[in-house]
Amino acid sequence: MVKLRMRRTGCTNHATYRIVAADERSPRDGKFIEILGWYDTQIKENNFQIDLAKVDKWLKNGAKPSTTVASLIRRAKNPNIKPHHATKAQPKEAPKAEAQA
Repeated sequence: MVKLRMRRTGCTNHATYRIVAADERSPRDGKFIEILGWYDTQIKENNFQIDLAKVDKWLKNGAKPSTTVASLIRRAKNPNIKPHHATKAQPKEAPKAEAQA
């Protein structure tokens, strides 16, 4: 089975990743089928790029994305979405007290 996942590149303490299509049995930094994009953890804005045409081709052929790659695909399709860690959790509303007669 083919997985869409990240392959680590870059130097020590400066991780960059390539988004690749790879066989699920291959190791993280091992053999891959195709490069689909990149992701740089050190850049704050516009820190990734994905070729959505290639991603759609692989998804139609049955490839399964990892959770991180799925999040990046979702953000690439809708640029207004922020990463989940960039938004603060909203406080829960207190339950409304029912009026007793």
